[in-house]
Amino acid sequence: MIKVRKNRNGVIKISVSVKENKGKSKILDLVFIAMFAAIIAVCAQISIPVGAVPFTLQTLGVFTAAAMLGWKRGVICVLVYILLGLIGVPVFANFSGGVSALFGLTGGYIIGFIFTALAVGLMCEKLGRKLWVLVVSMIIGLLLCYVFGTAWFLIVYNLQGSSMGLGAALMTCVVPFLIPDAAKIAAAAILVNRLYKVVRL
Repeated sequence: MIKVRKNRNGVIKISVSVKENKGKSKILDLVFIAMFAAIIAVCAQISIPVGAVPFTLQTLGVFTAAAMLGWKRGVICVLVYILLGLIGVPVFANFSGGVSALFGLTGGYIIGFIFTALAVGLMCEKLGRKLWVLVVSMIIGLLLCYVFGTAWFLIVYNLQGSSMGLGAALMTCVVPFLIPDAAKIAAAAILVNRLYKVVRL
């Protein structure tokens, strides 16, 4: 039986009775993973074109998923999202999908989401969901995403016959997104910090 209960501190805990089959607990995990994968997909469609790399809310979805679910379910959630895109479901930015999206200029960011989820989830599980932990973990996760995204962009761009150095790649892939990404970190950290006080998944 799936139970939703509130303790003395007002925290809502969603769980499966230990008397029930363990398989039901796995089903509940799958529900949460699917729910957050859908949230990431929706966030990906909120997109503003900014040169070769569009501004989206994907990282906001990844931050929230990993912080709420922890590293294991958070990483699985991101993998589910990526696999859906790879088989052609239009879950990537601008309703795109397929293998070509992964091997395009911005494919490195998609791979980077896995490591973002891992970093955020691990830190939150080890240190809790205090506001400073959330902010620091998301900054680290974002830096990992930047590294993969920029490196991939640079490799693919140069393989296409053009020439670009690291400085120009950073100006294209990182600098324009610093302020928007800082805002996403602030929003995700505050959301998770407050939500986790009343809901445990």
